[in-house]
Amino acid sequence: MLKTLMGDRSLYRRLISLALPMMIQNGITNFVNMLDNIMIGAVGTAEMTGVAVANQLFFVFNLCIFGALAGAGIFGAQYFGSGDYQGVRHCFRFKLWFCGIFAALGLIVFSVWGDSLLGLYMRGDAGITDPAATMESARTYLLIMLIGIIPFTLVQCYSGTLREGAKPTLPMLAGIVAVCVNLVLNYILIFGKLGAPALGVSGAAIATVVSRFVELAIVLLYTHLKPGNYPFMTGLYRKMHLPPKLVVELFKKGLPLLVNEFFWASGMAFISQCYSLRGLDSVAAFNISQTFWNVFSIAFMAVGMANGIIMGQILGAGRLKEAKASAYRMMAFSFLIAAVTAIIFYVCAFFIPEAYNAESEIKLLATKLMCISAVLMPLEAICHSSYFILRSGGKMIVTFLFDSVYMWCINVLLAFILSRFTSMSFVSLFAIVQISTVLKCGIGVYLVKKGFWIRNIVSAG
Repeated sequence: MLKTLMGDRSLYRRLISLALPMMIQNGITNFVNMLDNIMIGAVGTAEMTGVAVANQLFFVFNLCIFGALAGAGIFGAQYFGSGDYQGVRHCFRFKLWFCGIFAALGLIVFSVWGDSLLGLYMRGDAGITDPAATMESARTYLLIMLIGIIPFTLVQCYSGTLREGAKPTLPMLAGIVAVCVNLVLNYILIFGKLGAPALGVSGAAIATVVSRFVELAIVLLYTHLKPGNYPFMTGLYRKMHLPPKLVVELFKKGLPLLVNEFFWASGMAFISQCYSLRGLDSVAAFNISQTFWNVFSIAFMAVGMANGIIMGQILGAGRLKEAKASAYRMMAFSFLIAAVTAIIFYVCAFFIPEAYNAESEIKLLATKLMCISAVLMPLEAICHSSYFILRSGGKMIVTFLFDSVYMWCINVLLAFILSRFTSMSFVSLFAIVQISTVLKCGIGVYLVKKGFWIRNIVSAG
């Protein structure tokens, strides 16, 4: 068994070479987001909470975009693995059409119903946080951030295709530059440095929007000015027509993933709304906890995404016999990475909330949430890795059941019942919802072991 899990070094070199750029990019992004969060928190708890509430809505939108990309991404990775660059280009064009529609829908929904959606998180007891100031901050942040929806969507289309084509460095470099721009502008615009006015929440939103345009400009310029480095991206816009048969297949594989991402993200947003019923102080503590969770989870998240891409390339190349063994090895690697990170996260949980200009009750609450999350992090890594492995073989219905159906039938149901029909504390509510990961982890390992996901879905193309 140990020999099966160890495997050869070439697999791990390949895994690390793909995951490391994503770790660096996501690490810098989440680290800067953490600094942003601390900066906004320095303005006031209401401002920090308002931005957190607005970001719950963008979280749902962002994951819908990722879901819209996912089906085409599975085909793109397998097309690249089989050496079919024309297939990769067709997948990219599909991404542009599909994600463009969702970007337009996102703009309409947030513009028309933004206040109503934000109000869902303002129904708990105010505690020591001002609800009126929180709502105003959330509304201001949301409206400015709408400008960044288009560049965000385009960057995801390009970055996903580049990663599927084993070219993750450009998205990483573009992301690094973008977050540096975001960080500098945040410092200047939030606090009014270098002669600029102190804009607070508005400054944070403006900085983020500008950084997204910078990231898009870098990705576009390098991709199209250096065509020799990205042959599978050459001639992308010569025609936007797609083979009808491929469109049907992409919809068949992609639509369940889109639905999955929407329901999973909306499930997470619903759980956050359940937590908010314990008061705005709980929202503030949960925001601090999630901010640092995002920082400490980047390693196993990146490894999980790399697992899916490598698995897609292995399946696309027709090497089906090595797929299951490689899946076990990559899951074990994810678990080990998360276990080491979890220890660091647990220790840091007792110190990092002190970086916030928040009340002591909120900081203590955040520490408790982070400790619970740290203990369960290795199991989260197994779930995350299982999801991408199952997805790589195009088994969309199983992926949907494993991810979003589980989310709504277990996590959401628990949060709904416990938040509305019991008087248990927020910490107990959070712990019970999180512990349900144990069952999902077991299901994920079982499904990967069954091996029904091992198949080449582009061999006929």
